[in-house]
Amino acid sequence: MVKKDETLESGSMKTDCPVCGGKGTANYTTITHKIAYFGEVMESTIECEKCGFKHNDIMALEQKEPAKHSLMISGKNLSSRVVRSQTATVSLPEIGIKVEPGPKSEGYVSNIEGVITRFIDATLKALKLFTDDESQKNANAVLEKLEGLLSGEDETLLLIEDPFGQSQIMDVNAKTEPLTQEELKHLRTGFVIIDDDDEDLDEMEDE
Repeated sequence: MVKKDETLESGSMKTDCPVCGGKGTANYTTITHKIAYFGEVMESTIECEKCGFKHNDIMALEQKEPAKHSLMISGKNLSSRVVRSQTATVSLPEIGIKVEPGPKSEGYVSNIEGVITRFIDATLKALKLFTDDESQKNANAVLEKLEGLLSGEDETLLLIEDPFGQSQIMDVNAKTEPLTQEELKHLRTGFVIIDDDDEDLDEMEDE
């Protein structure tokens, strides 16, 4: 019998906006799900009617050990589900791009196609900040590789490292391993980084 997701409870309330300070102008909603083969998670959203501020987050409600999850992604598994908590570092190491968590980072439930799309959006933002030809050339090369993944023409490794173990790649071929103390020590927070031959080209705050 195939396990299915289950919505356990939901709630909503009015609250003050943390950005513009509007009194009671923000809608705060929570939904608790039980995700098949993963466990209980709570999704939360706060959205201000006054200034338009919006923030999403997801939090696993079950305690887990630090872990890293990896999968060779291709056109055959773009629909595989991904749970990324706000504490996780998500990377495509063979392409040289990663998103690290920071104060503004968001957790989400998506699929591999959605993760690639997020990488494309982050790279486009970084591209606007680059002023030298070499950085723009490298960023455009990354974009070309990401588009190749979306079209199913290319394959690459997806890696998610989470010191709190609240993330997951839900695919039969995904590999899960514990994070070592050395790996935990080198996990950083707060930046979108595009690498070229293992050297940072540029970095910007994760939005």
